[in-house]
Amino acid sequence: MPIQSIFPLFTTRCDSSAIPPPPPLLPPPGGSKSGEAGSTPPPPPAAESDKAAAPPPPSPVAADDDIAKAAASVSSCPNPGPLEMATYDVRRLVSLDTYDGVRVDISKQLSPYFACVHSFHLGTTMLPDGKNCSYGFTTQMNDEEGFMMARVDPERGSVDGRIHKALLGGLAMGKLQLGLSSEGQSDQMLGEVDIGAATWTANLKYGSMGGGNVFGCNYFQAVTPKLAMGGEGMYIGANGNMLSSYTAKYSFDNGTEEATDAAPAPGPPEAPSYLAATYNAGQGMLSLNYKRAVTAQRVNIGASLECSPMTLESQVLLGAEFNLTRSKMNVCIDGSGRIQSVLETKLGREPGSPALNFAAELDHGKNVMKFGYGLNIGS
Repeated sequence: MPIQSIFPLFTTRCDSSAIPPPPPLLPPPGGSKSGEAGSTPPPPPAAESDKAAAPPPPSPVAADDDIAKAAASVSSCPNPGPLEMATYDVRRLVSLDTYDGVRVDISKQLSPYFACVHSFHLGTTMLPDGKNCSYGFTTQMNDEEGFMMARVDPERGSVDGRIHKALLGGLAMGKLQLGLSSEGQSDQMLGEVDIGAATWTANLKYGSMGGGNVFGCNYFQAVTPKLAMGGEGMYIGANGNMLSSYTAKYSFDNGTEEATDAAPAPGPPEAPSYLAATYNAGQGMLSLNYKRAVTAQRVNIGASLECSPMTLESQVLLGAEFNLTRSKMNVCIDGSGRIQSVLETKLGREPGSPALNFAAELDHGKNVMKFGYGLNIGS
């Protein structure tokens, strides 16, 4: 029996032969009556004038040009620093501050910006007039724009002072150095102004020294990212001498950069290896200085050769520095066989822990031997 005869009142949509009607149109935005939904015309296309008035989207090529202009305005040559510091690393390695007797420096931080130091030097033969002891009192004040320092020597009756102050919002640095004594014959004053930009530094100085005025200036320019050149001129009014010198410095990579998981050594980043040449026209002396960081912030070596092209007189100096976890060792030797060494070690791990120093100098040619030790407390 067919199923239609059993359920005559039920008809499914699939069984209906009529075509289903289309779905109703959606009303336009803003709402409309049901009767007007199908009669609402579509919005007209935008006019050509409206299209022209709309601003075009920014071109990616123009954005790239702006980035290129900004990158071109930044030079790849770094600032070479002051001319006086061009060979400081080598001079520090090949010329050590050795002494005999006992040195004691006691530092006290009175505030975050102010500190004082008491310095004693006992049992030494390095003082003039046959004295074997000395005492000095030093004060120093630091802030964000510079520092001031003064040192008093009661034995000699002298006062030395130095003031550094940032000028023009940090664009320049003003320096003033004073040296006063009770006799008044060796008093001196020197004022300096350091200025610089992205690739150069310059210095102007004026003062009184040795009973006459002193004028001087220097300029140091980075020519390439690794080469810097500069010169200095000075007039000394006491003897009427005009001094001039010319310096060229070439920095290069150490050649030991290797991938390593070891943590970097503490302290400021080490200066790159370099070779510097300085010619002093007034004295006719040529100086060649070489510094190499064998192990970054650990082992440094330096060499200095001073010679006169006219007389062929020369002097060579070699030095090395070894930085360990809590100690530092410096050794240097010159062409005459004189050996100098300084050992400095910390007596604790906390900041401000006392430091113990040992210094020695042996000159077998002159039969001179000097040994000393020092203690720095609160440094």
